Amino acid sequence: MTKLLVVEDEVKLRDNISHFLASEGFSVITAADGLEALKMVREESPDLLLLDIMLPELNGIQICKIVRQESAVPVIMLTALGDEENVLSGLEQGADDYIIKPFRMRELVARIRAVLRRHRAAPVSGNMLHYGDLALDLDAVRLEKNGQEIPLTPTEFKLLSMMARQPGRAFTRLQLLEGAIGEAFENYERTVDTHIFNLRKKIEAQAGKPRYIQTVFGIGYRFGERS
Repeated sequence: MTKLLVVEDEVKLRDNISHFLASEGFSVITAADGLEALKMVREESPDLLLLDIMLPELNGIQICKIVRQESAVPVIMLTALGDEENVLSGLEQGADDYIIKPFRMRELVARIRAVLRRHRAAPVSGNMLHYGDLALDLDAVRLEKNGQEIPLTPTEFKLLSMMARQPGRAFTRLQLLEGAIGEAFENYERTVDTHIFNLRKKIEAQAGKPRYIQTVFGIGYRFGERS
């Protein structure tokens, strides 16, 4: 049974989430503050961490940063409406997804299952990534579409491979910039948009309706779900 750790200091919300997730067939454990959450991550080895941002002791951003240094467990952040800065911070620390309060329980379950599918799937065969009509050879630094090589610049290849390794995860522009050139400068983060525009022209059937490189409004980009 899939084990979920729900970290939320608001008792009523924590209980409601826990009961609903249990009714959906998940094993649920809970924590009310940051220190307890870290203890349970280390001792209970949950399959996914549902993590509120505003917590006593340690906040969700701090917890996510520590967890990412120790584990690859998927993390979904719970955040208040319009709290874009914290959403960005959570994603930059390695969160896999986020959901804004108030939310519907059905939507939460759908997000959890989607993140678990992405985490458990194994698209890598050796050092090859296969998605639809694309084949990405990480060793040869080569992309093929329907068996035909698609020439990419080094920056384009780094951006594409970074996203393709974690399909469905939202990356900020700064994360993509740092991954592509090794450093991130806020004044240049919009240059990522130009690289993405060029990539879409090369790999998408319709650049205006992208299947692979999708925009996450207010955040950045993600690689679409594998088919």
